[in-house]
Amino acid sequence: MRHVHIPVQRVAGSARASATPARGLRDKARWYLPAAVAADLIGAGVPVGLVFEAAQQARPLFCALGTALAWTGVQLMRRRYAGRALGESRGVLPVLHDWLILIGVLAVARVVTGENTPRLSALGALVPALLVTIACHKLTYRHLSAARREAQAVSRVLVVGEPDAAESVIGHLAARTDHPYVVVGVVPVGPGGLDSGVPVAARLGSAMAQSPNGDSAAVLDAVAAHRADLVLVAPGARLAGERLRRISWALHDAGLELAVFPGLVEVSVKRLETLSAGGLAILRVAPPVSRGMQPLLKSVLDRAGAALGLVLLSPAFLAMVLAIRCGSRGPAFYRQRRIGRDGVPFVMWKFRTMVVDADARKAELSGANENDGLMFKMRRDPRVTRVGRLLRRTSMDELPQLINVVAGNMSLVGPRPPLPEEVAEYDEVELRRLAVRPGMTGLWQISGRSDLSWDETIQLDLQYVDNWSFTSDVDVMGRTLRAVVDGRGAY
Repeated sequence: MRHVHIPVQRVAGSARASATPARGLRDKARWYLPAAVAADLIGAGVPVGLVFEAAQQARPLFCALGTALAWTGVQLMRRRYAGRALGESRGVLPVLHDWLILIGVLAVARVVTGENTPRLSALGALVPALLVTIACHKLTYRHLSAARREAQAVSRVLVVGEPDAAESVIGHLAARTDHPYVVVGVVPVGPGGLDSGVPVAARLGSAMAQSPNGDSAAVLDAVAAHRADLVLVAPGARLAGERLRRISWALHDAGLELAVFPGLVEVSVKRLETLSAGGLAILRVAPPVSRGMQPLLKSVLDRAGAALGLVLLSPAFLAMVLAIRCGSRGPAFYRQRRIGRDGVPFVMWKFRTMVVDADARKAELSGANENDGLMFKMRRDPRVTRVGRLLRRTSMDELPQLINVVAGNMSLVGPRPPLPEEVAEYDEVELRRLAVRPGMTGLWQISGRSDLSWDETIQLDLQYVDNWSFTSDVDVMGRTLRAVVDGRGAY
């Protein structure tokens, strides 16, 4: 993969955090908790009260209160009100899981109390609870994300490890803002320089200090000096076993948190399992899902959804064909050779958005390429027609790829289908994105599309390949609608 230097934005942000006292996750906005509780109580109680009143149920107020308390009780038992959870997720699936638990709880209560409101009416009255809670989660998530871009509501982290390992951890954390960690200091173990610009709080020797508490005292002093909330250890040959054990004892005795970076990147927590063998803490990494019920469900959803989409969108297809033909000469559809799963080529269908000789003119525009990798992208590509610009802005030019999904060449969700000339220059890392069928949408589309760098695009594709699940596909499809409406990176 082609590597580029990523500026350490989060490290720069940590300078702001160092200027004022920070208390990590406790600095989250105080309105998160009351807003979450109020949304759950109102979203569950009010609709049930209104529906049961309309159905002339004998005790609508009692049922509304019971439902509201049951919903907040489920959220409480699932630890959705914990400080660590508030504002951290905008996902729909966890809320849906909680909502199904609520339905089970209320079904039992319905049998016990003999409540006789029609089942469909009762179920419909619970839908607002799901929607209001999802909306509240999205609101707090956006607010928290904006705060973290300004280094607020973060955990101040002290990194301990060998210089190369510590630099790797700092670089990964600094390059992204979708996490609560800001590195405020580093304690390198052994000789070696650091280029990240993070203050060196202390330095441990290559071997464990002769004094039993020598290493621990140095780390504790560094924590105090930089007001760290968390010590993140990048273990290595010089920091493992008994030495790491003694440091962990000292931190825990002082009431401080310790986290260990296992050296893995872009691995979903769903694939991780902690084990113990002979006193050793072991992290098991499950292989990516490639067999069983989930791939079968994906295949069924792909073909059934694409077939239904072709039927429902046929009037829109006709309108777009007419608009393209009237806007410029040439066919309405554009066919292009792309590379699919396992390197197998196929013909991909799109609505034509460029002039008919666009491919022949690509070479003369090569110097104007605005992408830093193998893809060709121009914000103001002169080959794009007026109708084509609108189709690209709304992503409607991609709709004929439903034909490819029905044929099995593509999926609804997956990596972007590459051109043969791009694949010819792939290295062994980039070739891994061909391990799954390409998709009409994917992480690349909901994360910025053409605004992404080449390395960012590859990183997202590999993240999808390694961590795919059926539920993640459903989540991506849900977030695609917003990305299409937003139009960011579509040109």
